[in-house]
Amino acid sequence: MSRTFTTSGAGRDFAPIRSEFGLHEEFPASALVEAEQALDDVRGGPRRDATALALVTIDPPGSKDLDQAVLLERRPRGYRVHYAIADLGGFVPPGGALDREVKRRGQTLYLPDGTVPLHPPVLSEGAASLLPDQVRPSVLWTIDLDADGNPEGVVVQRADVRSVARLDYESVQASLAEGTAHPSITLLPEIGRLRRAMAADRGAVELQLPEQQVSPADDGEWTLKVRLRSEIEAWNAEISLLTGMCAAQIMIDARIGVLRTLPSADVDAVSVLQRAATASRVEWPAGESPARLLAGLDPNRPESLAMYVAATRLLRGAGYTAFDGTEPAVTSHAGVGAPYAHVTAPLRRLVDRFATECCLASVAGAEVPAWVRAALPELPHLMSVSDSLAAKVERACLDQVEAWVLADSVGDVFDAVVLRSEANSGEVFVAEPPVMAKCSGAELPEGERIRVRLVEADTARRKVSFERFFGEEEDRD
Repeated sequence: MSRTFTTSGAGRDFAPIRSEFGLHEEFPASALVEAEQALDDVRGGPRRDATALALVTIDPPGSKDLDQAVLLERRPRGYRVHYAIADLGGFVPPGGALDREVKRRGQTLYLPDGTVPLHPPVLSEGAASLLPDQVRPSVLWTIDLDADGNPEGVVVQRADVRSVARLDYESVQASLAEGTAHPSITLLPEIGRLRRAMAADRGAVELQLPEQQVSPADDGEWTLKVRLRSEIEAWNAEISLLTGMCAAQIMIDARIGVLRTLPSADVDAVSVLQRAATASRVEWPAGESPARLLAGLDPNRPESLAMYVAATRLLRGAGYTAFDGTEPAVTSHAGVGAPYAHVTAPLRRLVDRFATECCLASVAGAEVPAWVRAALPELPHLMSVSDSLAAKVERACLDQVEAWVLADSVGDVFDAVVLRSEANSGEVFVAEPPVMAKCSGAELPEGERIRVRLVEADTARRKVSFERFFGEEEDRD
């Protein structure tokens, strides 16, 4: 298991990054007033009473903005998935001050020292969150699967629900191993494995790159470590992906909605992956798809990391496609291997609220509300702007902590894996501490382990860089 690395020097925070990107947690007073008023006047019309369903949430420990609650059941010839999603459409008045502010924000931004929420906490961590033992308005998806995990029927409706337990990934993993899992999720491994096996058949591209995680330590310090995705997270994600795929098909059939789209990879992107396979000495069987190749890699091997980095080119060009009246030219998401839409995280992402309303109306045979239809054309731009900002903020925070952690180690030598190589430089991953950074050196061998020396760790500029190091036992030729 990877070590945890801690910054040296107390009192460091991310205020400069918040200032640089103009991030403000505070909401306009008018938006807060509307949020408070919504607590006593939840919109959305009639709701089914589904409080008898033993739904549970699975989230990281300490989470308060709980978007989803799940219950998995066995049918005579398959499975039934109950998936309750927080109903923000019932809390945000269309065209009001809160609606305008949420559109401006686009999504919740996560920084190590706190979030910049999409919605006021009175909603996102309170009345709209699917907290345990509380009756909450939701959009309830009921998806019937056959014995192979394929959808056979989908029902979407507004419902009042009550989560019976707040679970986290680690405790779920332990309880499944011990045979003491909550009855509502005992089928999660079974359904999750079925759905994950289908993903490669669809051509879904999954990159198991190391996820760097920053966490608070004592005395104002920060720790940097690699967070490995657990099986529970992967299986739980399959339930969300399943719901998003069903939502996309509903909107395509109705000829109105907003999809998360990604065109198929072009020839150049596949060529880059093929060159990486050759450079990393990864065998690529004739006729095997990139998705199959990537799915078969061992993420713990250095050559696999180089392949995952090269494969990021396959996923470039993702965006949102809104349509009204005609089916768009591109409906699929190449990374998912199917049409896909965002509907399962409305507390944290703007577009989900509107896509959900399209699905509710379409399934009910009703007209999509005028306020949803009016907003569709602007959603792709709003989400593109917020996605870009979120990526920049996340990268800035990681760069800052990397520089803090390594500030006292300039001149030290580390083991690294070459992720990407150019003529006289490249990108490397140092496992301890877990850092991805530029490295100078001619013809760095992609997918191989090398030694690197830290030449820069500038905390003011948030910049870290290495150079290839040749020890006495290493050959420069």
